[in-house]
Amino acid sequence: MSRHNTNPSAHHRCADDPHVRTVNGDCEDASSGTNETEAGESGEDRTGSIISAGGSGSSAGGPGLGIRLRQARQAQRRTLVDVAEASGFTKGFVSKLENDQVNASVASLVRLCDTLEIPVGSLFDPGGGQLVRASAYPPIQFGGERMREYVLTPRSERRMQALISEIEPGGGSGPGHYTLPTKVEFVFVLHGRLEINVVDLTDTNTETLILDAGDAFTFPAENKHAFRAIDETGPTRVLWAFSPALPATDRSDNSDIVAE
Repeated sequence: MSRHNTNPSAHHRCADDPHVRTVNGDCEDASSGTNETEAGESGEDRTGSIISAGGSGSSAGGPGLGIRLRQARQAQRRTLVDVAEASGFTKGFVSKLENDQVNASVASLVRLCDTLEIPVGSLFDPGGGQLVRASAYPPIQFGGERMREYVLTPRSERRMQALISEIEPGGGSGPGHYTLPTKVEFVFVLHGRLEINVVDLTDTNTETLILDAGDAFTFPAENKHAFRAIDETGPTRVLWAFSPALPATDRSDNSDIVAE
């Protein structure tokens, strides 16, 4: 397979990044002096700023850097071609990096992490997941009335998304029904009572359900639906899960929600 980049925009992508230059049509990391599609196979560190994707770059007992990059990409349901084009590197280089076959400069890792929207430090965390303490739930603005919501899953996780809603009596999604740009929606009432209305795909029948604490309900997110808290004694607390995650880049951006 040819090593030359046939994409005419490659030169422009490389020119826009002070750390990357174009050599024979490929993006090259200017800090290393070696074409990144081939760099690191000899194990040579030319600048002192090369990070190994293999065993020496992995945490004791944990996955290597390449595996973590692949896990982050797959969690976002993105292909090698997508990440390569977005970052300005070749597909071959990204593939080799994910398989711990090449080394990468710090500038290259920062570029890839920016593309994947993950912190660089997450590549070196010893754990295999992200912990969110109950006292530190990140708040989001997801619309609705008299309610507060918090996201529980990391931004990089695209296979699913979990939220917690704290809804005051009478509060909820507000007037009208809405749909979400995902496939499956799951709701679990942690405390209080929730009324949820779901319209079938023919728009002819509406099902109204009353969920008490401990009740769960799963339904297609493309069905129009609405909800409100009906416990008058205090807030209703609800866990929501979506699969796959909502596509908005900014989790507080609800522009992809379709209202009736």
